[in-house]
Amino acid sequence: QVQLVESGGGLVQAGGSLRLSCAASGRTFSSYAVGWFRQAPGKERECVAALSRDGRGTYDAASVKGRFTLSRDSPKNTVYLQMNSLIPEDTAIYYCAVVEAPYYSDGYYVTEGAYSYWGQGTQVTVSS
Repeated sequence: QVQLVESGGGLVQAGGSLRLSCAASGRTFSSYAVGWFRQAPGKERECVAALSRDGRGTYDAASVKGRFTLSRDSPKNTVYLQMNSLIPEDTAIYYCAVVEAPYYSDGYYVTEGAYSYWGQGTQVTVSS
């Protein structure tokens, strides 16, 4: 089993940047495919970025492509979501999630139901 803790959220002006962190305990991220999701008030949770277990498969939602980057730091057992050029529409609670994947898997997952473990979420608010 793995426990996930997000951090790095906050209030930022439009055009600014934030880096979210998701630290894992219990097991290493190298055993999992990873995803970052967000949920805005009144909206469904959506996947903004995903990464396969072997790092070869990546996904970025159209709404964040070119602005958000998911990365993994294996020695620190942490994944990050670097968010640049933030806009008010990025305001949401952001969650990281993982699912155990086969060793050489390049598959990533974009549906909420595919993931087994979730963090508690971190609030990101972008002011105009």
